This record gives sequence, structure tokens and C-alpha cells, in this order.
Amino acid sequence: MTEVLPPESSDPEPLPGGPWIDDNPVTAARALLLGVFLLMVGNGLQGSVVGVRTEAEGFSVGVAGLVMAAYFGGFLVGGRFSEYLLAQVGHIRVFAGLASLASTAALVHAVLIHPLTWGLMRVTTGLCMAGLFVVCESWLNDLATNRTRGRMLSAYMVSTMGGLTLGQFLLYAADTNGPELFMLSSVLVSASLIPVALSASSNPPLVVPEAMSVRELYRQIPTGIVGAFLNGAAVGIMTGLGAVYAVAVNIPDERIPYFLAAPLFGSLVFQWPIGLLSDRVPRRGVMAGVAAIAALVSLVLAATVDGSWLAIALMAALGATSFPLYSLNIAYTADWLPSSKLTAASAALVRVNGIGALMGPLLATVVIAATRSVAYFWTMAVANLAIVAFLLVRIMVVDAPAVSRQRQFVAFPARASSVAVGLMKGQRNRPAVSEAGEDRAGDRSFGPSRRRRA
Repeated sequence: MTEVLPPESSDPEPLPGGPWIDDNPVTAARALLLGVFLLMVGNGLQGSVVGVRTEAEGFSVGVAGLVMAAYFGGFLVGGRFSEYLLAQVGHIRVFAGLASLASTAALVHAVLIHPLTWGLMRVTTGLCMAGLFVVCESWLNDLATNRTRGRMLSAYMVSTMGGLTLGQFLLYAADTNGPELFMLSSVLVSASLIPVALSASSNPPLVVPEAMSVRELYRQIPTGIVGAFLNGAAVGIMTGLGAVYAVAVNIPDERIPYFLAAPLFGSLVFQWPIGLLSDRVPRRGVMAGVAAIAALVSLVLAATVDGSWLAIALMAALGATSFPLYSLNIAYTADWLPSSKLTAASAALVRVNGIGALMGPLLATVVIAATRSVAYFWTMAVANLAIVAFLLVRIMVVDAPAVSRQRQFVAFPARASSVAVGLMKGQRNRPAVSEAGEDRAGDRSFGPSRRRRA
């Protein structure tokens, strides 16, 4: 009997899955989330060890602050740069290249110890991390369905914030004055490539949100823009300068990881309860209350014994109130917009928040250098009080949407890129109204009151 071979295809179909796992979307998502987790553990460790080492290397507080703030500058431009690369060479190559570059940057810290070198490496790390987020978020978007999208975003947030939290405790793994921790950070970042590279062999489509100018969004929803900027400044100061502050005031080495991890842990615990509350009462009131608590906690921290367990507990409370404000701003902006504009508007908020995260540490560094280290808390208090003041003015001049019209709160990861906006739950369409007092759809039953804009 003659064996009949199947005809060769002139255009063979690519394999749906990588060599390690099958094409099960759930399994693929878990592998990607593991990669994100390893990435954030390494990134969290690197940021903390750089901040802790600045004093030992003789950097002044001002110089150390500038070095740490450089990360946010790289992160701000990294998203757009990575989108260009993705269009040229694809996701796997971009992830491999950026992960290798970030791993190399971690090692350069241990070899070339100089403020300029470290600043450039922090810019490089920020740029790489932004691009790596875009790659992972693109895959998660492609794997998510309408039924699993919300759970996927929640798991993504836990992976990012949980990884950052664990990274702080790896400061215990070796002497912060040696090269070992930089090497460990490099290993973790490189290891993140393994589950990502082996779990997906095809490139998902990159869906870049349509552009919406900040000016246009501010004309419609001033609260969203101002809140995103000020919250980015406050959180940027907290996360960017925390390690610098800890060593400047001589917090005991054994407590520094707890001091740095406490805000991240607080955000994980309280993000969803605060969001649940904001779904049931007017959202601006929750935002004002949360910002007021964050300001009060900052002022109490300024008067608390540095590095005490009370200070660590208060840092957890500060993170529990500061991080959710980012998600609340996105949710409040979404309350005013039709679904067709939600992605573009949220992407604009991500950019504004990133600008705030860059400018906040830069300005705080100047204030700290000119005054005292305790200005670390003063500057965060000022940023949060500015949020409260702006919200109170808006509450007085413009009515909020009815609670029944508010969209469901979605916990949004800190420092996520605009691509992650696609993971937000799809919800029913809304009339196109404006917080500034204009009912763009002409349906006044849904619009705000006729009070003047502030």
C-alpha cells in the first residue's frame, strides 16, 4: 500500500502557543502575570537599593533625589518609544531587548558608581519598564474576554503591586553596600523573560488608544486632569524618594524594607474597599475624603519618630489612601464620558499622572535640599491638600452625576501604561456630558446643574 502524504500548505498556520504551554488563554495569562511579577520584584529591589546606596556613596540629598526622579522621566517617554518598536519588530523581540537592557542597567549601577551614570541608568530602567509593561498589557488585552477582563486587570494589579512589595524585602538578602543586590535585581529582570518568551509565539495586535489632548479633556473634566497630576506628584514623591528619606534620617537597616513596603501593602488591602464605597456614594466626596486623610497622615508622619513601628503603620495608611486616588480619578472621568471616548481619556490621564510623578520628586528634592528631610512628608501633604481644595471648589460649582449613573470602580495599577486601559471592564454607554457644565448630548436630565464653572 502506498502511503499518501497530506498536501503541503503554501501558507502554514503558525502554532497558537509557545513551546512551554498550550494555547489555553488562562494558562498563557498566568505565565505572563508570572513574568510581570518577577519584573516588578527586580524593579522594586533595584529602586530601593539605589536609594539606600546614595548616602553610602556620598551623594547629597538633592543629587540622590534627582537620580531617583530620573526613573520617571524615562518611564514617561518609554511607552511611546516601545509602541514604535513594536510596530517594527514585534512583541517577543521588544520584550527580550528591553528586558536585557534593563538587566544590564542594573549591573552598571554596581560597576560605575557616579551620580551621572546612575541617573542615566535610572532613565534607561524607566524607559525599559514602560516598554515591558506595554508588551505584557498588549498580550493580556488579547487574551482577555468581556467575561474575564475585570479579573485579568485585578490579577495584573496584584502582580505589579505584590512584586514591588516583595522587592523591598529582598534588601535583607545581602549587604546593600555590595554588588550582590544589583546582581539579584538583574537576575530577576532577566528571569521575567522566561515565562513570557515561552508562553506566546505569535504577536497580538497592538491597540494604541486614540489620541485625546489634555486640553480637550480638561475642558470637559477638569477634576480628572488636576487630580491625576497632583496624585502623580504625591505618589511619585512617596515611592521615588522613600529610600532616600529612610537613609537620610537613619532609619535602622532592619526596618527600611518595612518602611518602603508598607505603602504598597496598604494599597493592595484598601484599593477595592475604597472603590466599593465610591460606587455607592458620590465619588468626589470619597476622593476628597481620601485625599484629606492622606494629607493628615503625611503631617502626622512628619511629627512621628522616624522608623518607629507607628511610622511604618502610618506609611501603610498613606499608601492605602494615595494609590486608590489614581483609580478614583479614572473612574470619575469615566462617569462623564461615553464609552467611545473612555479609552482615549484614560490614556490621557495616564500621561498626566506620569508628568506629575516626574515633577513631584523633582520639586520635592529642591524643597528637601533647601530645608530638612522632613519636607518629604510636607510636600506630600501639600499635594494632597491641593487635591482636597480643588475638589471642594468643584463640588460647590458643579453637580456630580447621580450615583446611579456612576460607572463601576476598577482598581488600576500604578505606573501602568495606556495600553492597560483596554483591560477596563466594558460598561454600558453614557450620554456625553461635561463636568464643566455643558451637556454635549442635549439630554439635560443627565447633565450637571447650570452652575458656573470655577
